[in-house]
Amino acid sequence: MNHSRSTGGAFAALLLAVLSFSLLQTFVVPALPALREDLGTSTTAVSWTISAFLVSSSVGTVVLGRLGDLFGRRRLMLVSLAVLGLGSLLAALSGSVGVLVAARAVQGLGAGTFPLAFGLVREIFPRERVPVVIGTISAVFGIGFGLGLVLPGPLIDAFGWPSLFWVSLGLVAVAAAAVVACVRMPEGSRPGRVDWGGAGLLSVALVALLLAVSQVRAWGAVPVTVLVVLAVAAFGAFLLLETRLAARAASPLLSLQVLRRRPVAAANLTALVIGFGMYGAFTLVPQLVETPPAAGYGFGASTARAGLYLLPMAVTMLVAGPLAGRLGPRLGWTTTLAGSCAIGAVGFVVLAVGRDAGWAIATGTGVIGVGIGFAFSALANVVVAAVGPHETGEATGVNTIVRTIGGAFGAQVAAAVVTSRTLPGTDVPDPRGYTVAFAISAAALVVAAFAALLGRPARADRTVRR
Repeated sequence: MNHSRSTGGAFAALLLAVLSFSLLQTFVVPALPALREDLGTSTTAVSWTISAFLVSSSVGTVVLGRLGDLFGRRRLMLVSLAVLGLGSLLAALSGSVGVLVAARAVQGLGAGTFPLAFGLVREIFPRERVPVVIGTISAVFGIGFGLGLVLPGPLIDAFGWPSLFWVSLGLVAVAAAAVVACVRMPEGSRPGRVDWGGAGLLSVALVALLLAVSQVRAWGAVPVTVLVVLAVAAFGAFLLLETRLAARAASPLLSLQVLRRRPVAAANLTALVIGFGMYGAFTLVPQLVETPPAAGYGFGASTARAGLYLLPMAVTMLVAGPLAGRLGPRLGWTTTLAGSCAIGAVGFVVLAVGRDAGWAIATGTGVIGVGIGFAFSALANVVVAAVGPHETGEATGVNTIVRTIGGAFGAQVAAAVVTSRTLPGTDVPDPRGYTVAFAISAAALVVAAFAALLGRPARADRTVRR
């Protein structure tokens, strides 16, 4: 068999698998008004289509990543895609907001595609190609996030909101077929058992925390405080259980020793701050450009046109991810990660200064795309380089979840800042709120750059463990 041809097919299959999930992160955001009208529900109820996906994906990422480490990543990749497909089918056929929210929760459980893809890369590709492949897959994850805001507008206008989920189902089916046909390897099981107790405690902690973050403005102080206390208690119990299992040489869900390694810990801290800072661009730019010019700012863009302002971000991410995979081994992954954060900060400064000019917004999102593409690639490679092959799923899964939590915090803070002040006599946000929110994101990425440098090892981190 031609080795390059076989790895080329596997590469395409993994890209499709990651894209099929990453699109779903934001696919429903432009559809929220249509969903609210067609399903005859409230804004609060329909917003659960986002929260349910966010919460369940936090569980799916860690649990499926760990199961892949134990029972075979190809097998679990197909399970993840099957879950995504089931959720997409239920969503396309849903006739009520309750069914749609449940379908989105099912989709989120398929989040294991991301950590599983990284683990498969280490099994399939030659060592020298691993950084570039990981960089490209990381970039596609970010690109899917951006395209999820660009593509829905035309689809909804032409075919209605169910078309989003039919498209998703089709993409998942193609990805699954590609994995079956092109990703071929022995499927064995590693020694160990599933730490269901740890999985349950971690799930409670993540669900409680993300619900508290995503619903803080809707539910108020008391319910959110209760959820935060529950999250802290569950996480504390999880740490005690994992420590006890490790002491008994059992199989914990997560190896705390791995997570305490300096590069991994620094990468997780950096991911948290990057998530906080960068996800503001995805949520605020469409809102800004859709504001009617009568308000004194904005461009009155339609949903479809608003997505075009994010198109430069998708394009530059596609270029930056693989490029980071080539530069990282030469410059060092921590240096590349710190530089990516600085680039992202520059992009947000451009948005803050040029919020009234269309060219400045497009330029700013393009620069941010370079930063995101480099950052996602470097984050993944920092983690992969610091862990063994059998630890890849759990380590990259945790990094993804930490970034998700940061993004949830960042989206809430950005929304609160923008809506904290309105134009006199209206409910339209004061444009200065956007400036402040973009400046906060820029500052967060500067902090992330310093956090990245904390993980610099004593010797240059220029190789990937096998």
